Amino acid sequence: RLKALGAMTKRLASCSCGKLIVGTQGEPIRVSICHCLACQKRTGSVFGAQARFPADAVIVEGQSREYVRIGDEGSSVRFHFCPECGSTVFYRFDAIPDVVAVTVGAFADPDFPRPRVSVYEARQHHWVRLPDGIDHLD
Repeated sequence: RLKALGAMTKRLASCSCGKLIVGTQGEPIRVSICHCLACQKRTGSVFGAQARFPADAVIVEGQSREYVRIGDEGSSVRFHFCPECGSTVFYRFDAIPDVVAVTVGAFADPDFPRPRVSVYEARQHHWVRLPDGIDHLD
């Protein structure tokens, strides 16, 4: 199925063991970082990083398990992780059904586009420095 992606920019993201793969086509709609405590716990890092793509530009191969979390505003987020290694690779927002968010780290690409948006900065670790020109949303 990954071969079905067109001629635009194509990227592959995967879990640590490589059994859950996400293929994307085109550039992300938005690349952002989230400093909320839930993202910190989910990633084991000081923030989560996501790239949003139109759902029709994403192909998933492999099995995933789903964890549903209710956000601060009451909407659901459906995190998909590999049942073998536990890596979260992508997630879906019930409030934005036509978008798929892929974890930036799953691309394992240091040249991936930088984040343009930062959210929940009230929970940002004091030593984290953000790139110039990033939009601050809270």
